[in-house]
Amino acid sequence: MLMSHHHKVRLSQSAIFIAAALSAATASAAGYQIAFDSVSGLGRAYAGEAAIGDSASAMGRNPALMALFKQAEVSGALIYFDADISVTGDSQALSSDDTVPNQFVPSTYYVQPIDEKLAFGLGFYSNYGLGTDLKDDFAAGDIGGDTALLSVNLNPSVSYRINPMFSVGAGVSVIYATGEVNRRYGAANPTSPSGKILSWEADDWAFGWNVGALFELDNNNRFGLAYRAGVDLELGGDFTDHTPGLVAIPNGGVADSNSNVPLPATAEFSGFHQLTPLFAVHYSAFWTQWSDYTEFKASGSGCSINGGTCFVKPEKYDDSWRWALGATYQLNPAIKLRAGIALDEKAGATTLSIPDQDALWFSTGVNYQHSSEWSFDLGLAYMDRSNETYTETSLFVGEQTYRAEGHLVILGAQANYRF
Repeated sequence: MLMSHHHKVRLSQSAIFIAAALSAATASAAGYQIAFDSVSGLGRAYAGEAAIGDSASAMGRNPALMALFKQAEVSGALIYFDADISVTGDSQALSSDDTVPNQFVPSTYYVQPIDEKLAFGLGFYSNYGLGTDLKDDFAAGDIGGDTALLSVNLNPSVSYRINPMFSVGAGVSVIYATGEVNRRYGAANPTSPSGKILSWEADDWAFGWNVGALFELDNNNRFGLAYRAGVDLELGGDFTDHTPGLVAIPNGGVADSNSNVPLPATAEFSGFHQLTPLFAVHYSAFWTQWSDYTEFKASGSGCSINGGTCFVKPEKYDDSWRWALGATYQLNPAIKLRAGIALDEKAGATTLSIPDQDALWFSTGVNYQHSSEWSFDLGLAYMDRSNETYTETSLFVGEQTYRAEGHLVILGAQANYRF
C-alpha cells in the first residue's frame, strides 16, 4: 500500500495545513526580502544607502539621490552568495544540509540628469525572493520541501531639487513574480519518501510605487528618507494534488488556484557625515512591515475536498528592523575603502519552512576609480545567522525539535560608467 489507512485519514482530515509557507528563509534579510541591491552598498553592509548616492544604484533605494548626479551614469552589478544553512533534527532522516541554494543576483541602474533640478532614472533589480530546498526524502516532507519565489522590478523614477538643501523623488514599479512549492511523503511512504504530495506553480504582474527625500545640511552632512509601498501579489497558476484525492482535489489532478502574497512596505532613514576630507561615517535604520503577512493560502474551486481551499498555513510575522553602521576611507585619489556592520532582526517564528534567524553582517569593500568615466566596486560580506531551536508538528512524524544554523559568504562586483 502507498500509505497506511491511519496516515490516509490524517492526510485527508488535515490536508489544508500541509503546504509550508512560501516565505521560507532567504539568504539575505528577514522573511523573503532580498538585501543585495548594489555592490557599493554591500561593502559597507548597506549602511547609509538612502543618503550616500555614490553610484547609479542609489536610485533603487532612494530616488531623491538622483539630485546629486551632475552626469549620466550607469551601474551594473552581480552578487553571488554561498550559503551554508542546515536544519538538524533528532535523526538523519529529520536533518537536511545546505537548505538554501547558492545564487547569483544581478542588477542594473541608469541615472540621467535633465537639468540642474530634474533627473530621471531606471532600475532593474529585485527586492523580494527566496530559494529553499530540504532533501527530497526528508521525513517530515509534509512541512518541508522545496520552495522558490522570484520577483523582478522595473523601476523608472524622477527626482526634483526644490532648493540647495532639499530634494524629493518618486518612482513606479512594474513587478513580475513567480512562485513554486513542492511537498513530499517523507516518512508516510518509506518505499518512496521523495514522492510528491502536492505541487504549486503560479505567477503575477503587479504595480507599486516608492518615494524619497534628501536633506543636505551642508556639503559634508546629509540625511535621506525613503519609503516603498507594499504590493499585494495575486499569484495565479496550477495546484496539483498528487495523491488519489486525499489532499484537496477529488481523484487528484490539477486545478486552477490563486494565492495572495504580500510584498511588505519598507521605510529607511539614513545619515552620511564626511568627518574629514578622507573619512566618513554613515548609518541606516530600515523597517519592514512584515505584520501584513498572516498566512500563505491557495484557493480554487477545483479544491472541493476542503471547500475551495487548496492549502493554507498560518504565519506569525511581526514588523522587523535592520540596523547598519559603516565607514568610508579615501586611501588615495583612486582607491576608496569601505567597511560596515549590520543586524537584521528576524521577522517570523522559526519553522522548517521559515527558518528565519537574526543575522549579523560583517562587510568590507573597495572602489577603484580607473578614470573620470570608469569606476569599479568589489564587496565581500560574512553573514552569521543565529542558532534557532524550535518545535514543529508534522502529520507524519509528530512533534519534533529542530535546530537551524548557518552562515553566508557574499561576494559582488560592480562596474560604473559616467557619460
